[in-house]
Amino acid sequence: MTVTASPAEAAASSRTGALPGDFDSLAALFRPLFADIAEGALERELHRRLPFAEVRRLDEAGFGTLRVPAEHGGPGASVETLTRLLVELAEADSNIAHLYRSHLGFVESLRFQPAEIQRAWYPRVLAGATVGNASTEKGGNALGRLNTVLTRTGSGWVLEGQKFYSTGTIFSGYTRVSAALDGEDGRCFAVVATDAPGVTVADDWDGFGQKLTGTGTTTFAQVPVEETAVLDRVVGTPEAIHEAAFFQHILLTVLAGIARAARRDAAATIAGRARTFSTGSGLPFREDPLIQEATGRIAAKAYAAEALVLQTACALDAGIAAARAAGADAAGFAGEVPEALHFSEIAVEHAQVTVPELALGAAQDLFLTVGASATSRGRGLDRHWRNAQTVATHNPIAFRARALGDYWINGTLPEGLNAIGDAVRSGANAPR
Repeated sequence: MTVTASPAEAAASSRTGALPGDFDSLAALFRPLFADIAEGALERELHRRLPFAEVRRLDEAGFGTLRVPAEHGGPGASVETLTRLLVELAEADSNIAHLYRSHLGFVESLRFQPAEIQRAWYPRVLAGATVGNASTEKGGNALGRLNTVLTRTGSGWVLEGQKFYSTGTIFSGYTRVSAALDGEDGRCFAVVATDAPGVTVADDWDGFGQKLTGTGTTTFAQVPVEETAVLDRVVGTPEAIHEAAFFQHILLTVLAGIARAARRDAAATIAGRARTFSTGSGLPFREDPLIQEATGRIAAKAYAAEALVLQTACALDAGIAAARAAGADAAGFAGEVPEALHFSEIAVEHAQVTVPELALGAAQDLFLTVGASATSRGRGLDRHWRNAQTVATHNPIAFRARALGDYWINGTLPEGLNAIGDAVRSGANAPR
């Protein structure tokens, strides 16, 4: 028999920094917070109020520590457990689940870093620190090159540049910045405090969906960077393979939560509706077989999306376990990447082709169940489709489907550019 902590014990353990690692105990702790977040989601959407208070409560409860390994004092929750919780959080508010992607990806990357980096950052995470993202530049950088530069001076490292799509940074104490090394080949990450001199975070994201993720511009003007805040990143390593797959998996988890929200709102709206159409059966909507069928199709799409992300989470767990067994989670590993780690990336690519279509379908079909009243801005039902479409645009399905076809036909492992920038001319070699 599995013994889990009571809600009171789980809450007490969170205050002492020792969260449990199993799903049942964590769900008992976080579901009341998720319920509060869901209650205010529509009001935040309608008035574009960023969820600072909601994120702070999750941080204080230890949500950002879930993937800190047990040997470093964390809960050591599996990717599957994290995924189940994130789906529920995304159902409550997809913006909040999405903005945690940056922090969760940073914590995941620490598994592959040298011991001194882990000693510097795991304790900060356990103490409540969160890390946003500042990787993408809006334009003007060639593919594989960055205009943001990290320079070593006589007094230490200094960062200069500007980033867009800085998801989560405005809510976080730190942000992780992708940067070129001045005078050297390659790229790295620099982790800097968001309140450090020279850092400016702007709330200028104007997308029609995921409006509350803080996905805006961050500027760095001669920002000092400590030695243990410079993290290496090499394309093709176990770290790069796992982290890229993990980052995309979080987006798919958000989409699965949006599909669940569409199912929730469809059922709740129909259950409380008294009016019907002159062309209908004359039955209340909740009893009308056609409306029941439409709702059932939404529910099936939500179920399928969630099942896919949970299956993908299991593949990611297996990949991490294989990497650890082979020593591939150690810094500087130069051996052969375990097959299970490659498969976890392929599993994510399968889900990337299917989950967005399921979530978008569920959000779209929501409008088949009510009528013109569903388009009322005050109801905010359109936010599910807008949010799903915004998340889905992060990874064009055509590219993922092509890579999968190449894999199944030719056995070619996925190989991304691991960079965003202005494309090179046809026939030229894209820098890696």
